[in-house]
Amino acid sequence: MLVNPGDVTTMTFDWGSIKWFVTPSSVPGAGSTLGEVIVNPGKGHARHNHPGAEEVIYVISGEAAQMVDDGKPFRIGEGDAVHIPKGVWHSTYNATWRPLRLIVTYTPGGEEKALEAAPDLRLLAAGAIPEWSQA
Repeated sequence: MLVNPGDVTTMTFDWGSIKWFVTPSSVPGAGSTLGEVIVNPGKGHARHNHPGAEEVIYVISGEAAQMVDDGKPFRIGEGDAVHIPKGVWHSTYNATWRPLRLIVTYTPGGEEKALEAAPDLRLLAAGAIPEWSQA
């Protein structure tokens, strides 16, 4: 099944945006989740965990400070991959002036549903272009 970025909705938040390309609820038979995440300059994901799934983060471009298991943050950059076991606390912060582009997977899929409860979520229709403004 081909999934084109222009054919899926975009989740936007104060820190950036996400397009989920493969999820158990959108692709029949899918057992995992895969999406692209953009973290805007000077923004990040607050400390959180995924009790029911492991996560893999792959950096397409940019760099960030990554924290895993409440350890000391370390630098991640283009081509790096980070594995986060189930239930482990983690955060990602883009302290640079460039957008951070990530591929994120959850195994098993479904953890992306938790983001639907985020107070700053705005859901854009397929084909809509997110706007970012520096506050």
